[in-house]
Amino acid sequence: MKIPFNKPFIVGKELFYIAQAVISEARLSGGGKFTRQCEQLLEERIGGRAFLVHSCTAALEMAAILCNLQPGDEVIMPSFTFVSTANAFVLRGATPVFVDIRRDTLNLDEELIEAAITPKTKAIVPVHYGGVPCNMDRIMEIADHNGLWVIEDAAHGLFSQSGEQQLGGIGHLGCFSFHETKNIISGEGGALLVNDPRLVERAEIIREKGTNRSRFFRGEVDKYTWMDLGSSYLPSELVGAFLWAQLERSEQINTQRRQLAARYYDALADLQQNGSLEMANPLGSDAGCGHVFYILTRHMEERSALIDWLRKDDIHAVFHYVPLHASPAGQRFCRREGGLPVTQEMSDRLLRLPLYYELSEEQVDRVVASIRAFYAEKKLTR
Repeated sequence: MKIPFNKPFIVGKELFYIAQAVISEARLSGGGKFTRQCEQLLEERIGGRAFLVHSCTAALEMAAILCNLQPGDEVIMPSFTFVSTANAFVLRGATPVFVDIRRDTLNLDEELIEAAITPKTKAIVPVHYGGVPCNMDRIMEIADHNGLWVIEDAAHGLFSQSGEQQLGGIGHLGCFSFHETKNIISGEGGALLVNDPRLVERAEIIREKGTNRSRFFRGEVDKYTWMDLGSSYLPSELVGAFLWAQLERSEQINTQRRQLAARYYDALADLQQNGSLEMANPLGSDAGCGHVFYILTRHMEERSALIDWLRKDDIHAVFHYVPLHASPAGQRFCRREGGLPVTQEMSDRLLRLPLYYELSEEQVDRVVASIRAFYAEKKLTR
């Protein structure tokens, strides 16, 4: 029986709510009952003003517009991230400036940010890898001192915390993903959390194609018109219906994923102790929401061999980001601060193991057994 890397799932009333949206609410376009319920829950749990959008990519693009980024402006971010993190700002003509990551969290190294700041710098984009928080206290301190926007890419980090604060609710703007590979899913989907009240009114206009259509529906104006930049960022009400069922069970989902990650960690602990591989403790301080469980092999060749070994056991494990600074578009549109040695090393060594809500403990044990067999074989053939 194959063990996929990821598997979409239904946890509660997803299909019932979709039917309700179509039959009872008679609404397929966005902005209806389920969209509003999702937004209200995010606001209650995290803070700020939430705007449901069709992807985290859309949230990042809205954030770039809200920060008035112009050609020639610079935005500091890690290279170890998904392409959307950079692309949203390149679309505004801005230049992503890549800074190296920390070895312990794979997050933006806050101690390298100040060296990358120039008169052109307008924003910092911390990416909370695996839902593990960046050092937001230090990042906000740097941003406040230099008059910079902070846009949290919390695609991995819904309902993860940094101390008492929820990720995505600390910077001026927070961006979330509900893609089917995330913890809480709607197939495609995302949210922008606006934590600076000055930006709320404009965010509403940008999401509605640059119009004041939302004010029209509230009866505040007798017709709506084109007011600003914008695009069609509002998702279908079917997305909101599916997402609402997931949000209702979000604590259950995240708890299950954390428990599965902890099972991996405990079962592989001796391989870490003998130097075969490295891991981060998924239940450590500020450890996140159980979005990712990864191991670090000793080098890229070993990782490739382990991927092939697992595949023969019908287990799908994957490496993660190819650093953006090494990509053709990254070299064309971006610049980097320093050599980014940690980024390159972690990209070469990191292997993500299967982790999803319906993954069973027996399947985790099977993945572990295969990894153990791989290292036992390597030891015998040395």
